[in-house]
Amino acid sequence: MSVGMAAPRAPYACDPDRSRGRLVAEPPSRTRSPFRRDCDRVIHSTAFRRLKYKTQVFVFHEGDHYRTRLTHSLEVAQIARALARQLGLDEDLTETLALAHDLGHPPFGHAGERALDACLKEFGGFDHNAQTLRVVSALEHRYPEFDGLNLTWESLEGIVKHNGPLTDRSGAPVGRYCEHGIPVGIADYIKVYDLELWSFASLEAQVAAIADDIAYDAHDIDDGLRAGLFDLDDLKVMPLTAEIIDGIAAHYPDLEDVRRGAELVRELISHLIGAVFAEAQKNLAATRPQSAQDVRRLSRALVAFPAEVAEEEAAIKTFLYQHMYRHKRVMRVMGEAEQILFDLFAKYLKSPAELPPEWLVGAEADDEGDRARRIGNFIAGMTDRFALTEHQRLFDSTPDLR
Repeated sequence: MSVGMAAPRAPYACDPDRSRGRLVAEPPSRTRSPFRRDCDRVIHSTAFRRLKYKTQVFVFHEGDHYRTRLTHSLEVAQIARALARQLGLDEDLTETLALAHDLGHPPFGHAGERALDACLKEFGGFDHNAQTLRVVSALEHRYPEFDGLNLTWESLEGIVKHNGPLTDRSGAPVGRYCEHGIPVGIADYIKVYDLELWSFASLEAQVAAIADDIAYDAHDIDDGLRAGLFDLDDLKVMPLTAEIIDGIAAHYPDLEDVRRGAELVRELISHLIGAVFAEAQKNLAATRPQSAQDVRRLSRALVAFPAEVAEEEAAIKTFLYQHMYRHKRVMRVMGEAEQILFDLFAKYLKSPAELPPEWLVGAEADDEGDRARRIGNFIAGMTDRFALTEHQRLFDSTPDLR
């Protein structure tokens, strides 16, 4: 099969006709599969539109051409669908998970997540995966018969478990959840709707997760070059990008830097997609799953980078951490952004009446933890722009974040 051609639906793909359904039963759509319906609901959600003004690395007003959470999510979806198509997976479910994966991110990128986690430390902390689950299961108010989007079990499972199991079969947390336990939003939800936290998620979810890695490796290089945080030739410290850059020079010896950078990003994405596809084919041939449930019962993810490419990809992340995420300019802006959220949280906690009226419905019954979580939910839904506007409304001085 040539790259790019759609494979027939594989036996290990999630089949929309065999979906486990929704928490609140609904009549089926006359024109859309359950997974296509999920995807459309994500696209039409308020939380999805807000991603337009949520930071990826650079705050929205620093430049029109940098990625935002919205453009990042669209790039993840494009990469994920390309992989799903080649592997014979359900493209609608894959796209749903790619577009939904960042719905729970607060304003100001990882700085915002750190700030909210600190603010909510006494009440279970903040986890963006758990917040995404809250958004799609409770915080969206668009439908007459339920809160949230009432997504299928398969979509909810993929949102929560796209990075692997959260517990073992006994329910004990595993991996990064060993220290602090299962995030409160997920732990509460599975009492109502069991997402089988002990198992791996579908291949569609695994594809969406690795597409996220590919997308931000590539576009953070692109944005870092555009911002002047490093030069193209600085990337030659890594064998993979050095090889790509040398190949571009051989084919296009007089190409200007902007086009050299764009070509590097394209070649890098193609290289990583090809490597993941080959590794997934090898793993599928070795394990021979005959259903989506067979995939869930396996002891490892099947969609992964080959070992040598995983090392190359880790080197890219290390480079970006050192030269971009920890760059003094980025660190200064993100430090100021964290303080904005600390200020807002403290203000709302002291003066809940500053919250919009719709966020005070039912608040009279809140204990301290409920009140803190209500405020955390409100702040997590903010865009960068709205957080700055609120800070300007409530405080005498607001950082410019540039």
